[in-house]
Amino acid sequence: MTGIGPVEPGEDTLVRDALPPRPRGRLALRYERHRRTVIASGAVLVVLAGGGYLYASRSQPRPAPPPPYPSQAVDLVYVAPATGSPGATAGTYSFTVLLSVRSGPPVTVTRLTQPYDGLSVTSSPAAPFQTKSHSARKIIVTLRVTECEKAPRNPGLPFLDVTLRNARAIEAHSFILGARYAQDLSRALEVACSNHSR
Repeated sequence: MTGIGPVEPGEDTLVRDALPPRPRGRLALRYERHRRTVIASGAVLVVLAGGGYLYASRSQPRPAPPPPYPSQAVDLVYVAPATGSPGATAGTYSFTVLLSVRSGPPVTVTRLTQPYDGLSVTSSPAAPFQTKSHSARKIIVTLRVTECEKAPRNPGLPFLDVTLRNARAIEAHSFILGARYAQDLSRALEVACSNHSR
């Protein structure tokens, strides 16, 4: 059986180690010093460049997200007819809504209207008024019949138009107050306009 043993150095492989060192002159020594300085400077530059890259690419703090639009932060909910509200007269219908600001900066209601020509609207508190974040405000809305001919007979999905303002934007938004509000409004308009022919 034949095998291969350890590799042994061949001829003239150790000759270089046996050569005497080359004589160095003044020029060779200056070159050697200069070469070492250049290598050291290059190493320092590499370290500085790498540090600069790491500093520049470190994770920057992210800017805070903008506040939500006012219509995205507000809920307006119909509560009930307001009994014995101040200023209630024949031909008026007062009801309570709850305006809640879920998040973001305070929201100001700058205007509150409704879409029907035969009705006018007032509110208590009167616009403009502000509601703080994470809080709710009770608003009494009073509708007054100005012309029965133009007032809705059976409003299906009546709504309130509310102009909202916060630190981000001003928006006009329509809030549908639901079936209970539609029924209560229909009854109130029927009573208010019962003496008028349509």
